[in-house]
Amino acid sequence: MNIVRRGRSLSVSGFLLAGAIGIISSTQTWVTVERADAGEAILVPGASALVLLAPLSLAVLALGAALSIAGRPVRLVFGVLAGVCAVFLGWSTLQLLISVPESAIGPTVTEVTGLAGSTALGDVVQSAVPTAWPVIALFGWVILLLASLLVLFTWRKWKVGGRRYRTATADGPAHDGPVDAIDSWDDLSRGTDPTR
Repeated sequence: MNIVRRGRSLSVSGFLLAGAIGIISSTQTWVTVERADAGEAILVPGASALVLLAPLSLAVLALGAALSIAGRPVRLVFGVLAGVCAVFLGWSTLQLLISVPESAIGPTVTEVTGLAGSTALGDVVQSAVPTAWPVIALFGWVILLLASLLVLFTWRKWKVGGRRYRTATADGPAHDGPVDAIDSWDDLSRGTDPTR
């Protein structure tokens, strides 16, 4: 089947796309807070609205890059980790879209107004409306979930990496010709006596 044969490239692409969407959206406005005191609207970026957005998006990017050269057992672990990230980020983003929690806007409102606490924020905030960026991020988490499921269903059928990803065996030295100090240390690390 074509999807199974292209499982690695589709999964890596999905991880990288979802991670990129997450990183970009973390710098964009996720919530617009209208003030009750008729002051200028407060724009809450994604990284403030969802604190783990940027770190987990970076982790997803790293998983995507590492997945392209990962061995068989590691592929499965990466697929599970990406699935957990997708579910957590998707659930958190969906909750923010349904009802903006005070924890998502509180730090930014406090930074702008200098007021803290539920009562003070309630007096300042008239409404908090999500922008389109949480929806775009949610789309990214769906892509990530699908890519992680693709990894889980196809990881056994991926081709093994080529010779360029293999290290020299412990049977003998990995070099031909004269031996320098670095080669000798490498031979010792592999358990080979370089003096023979």
